[in-house]
Amino acid sequence: MPWTFSRTEPQPQPDTSHVRIAMPDTTQFPVVFQRLKGLLEPYAPALVVVTDTPETYYLNTHALDRHRKEVFFGATQIKKTYVSYYLMPVYMFPDLLSDLSPRLRKRMQGKSCFNFTTVEDDLLAELAQLTQRGAERFRQESLL
Repeated sequence: MPWTFSRTEPQPQPDTSHVRIAMPDTTQFPVVFQRLKGLLEPYAPALVVVTDTPETYYLNTHALDRHRKEVFFGATQIKKTYVSYYLMPVYMFPDLLSDLSPRLRKRMQGKSCFNFTTVEDDLLAELAQLTQRGAERFRQESLL
């Protein structure tokens, strides 16, 4: 019996030329950035401000004897489609995330980054508490 292969006709693809992907309103990003920066600024006196520009705010610890270098604490940065908030304590101590709300968890990208396109006061308040707990944990671990 000879081998036969059935041919399948290519299926027509739907016309998506009329579909538009909604881009976030980037005009709000500087406002979002300032609010996120405000969550980190109270910790700046105990840390090293590595970068402070209109698009990036970046904090490290001072050089530690056991590491002999600075340790990243947190940052916020305006990106193309969102404003990111990075918090290293939650990467180093994932138990800090145990009571994170589902809404804030949805904003997470990776293990220590949260992305925002608008100001959401309740989420920023929760993020402020998480940042405070992260700073306290850094102090407990002699990182701050």
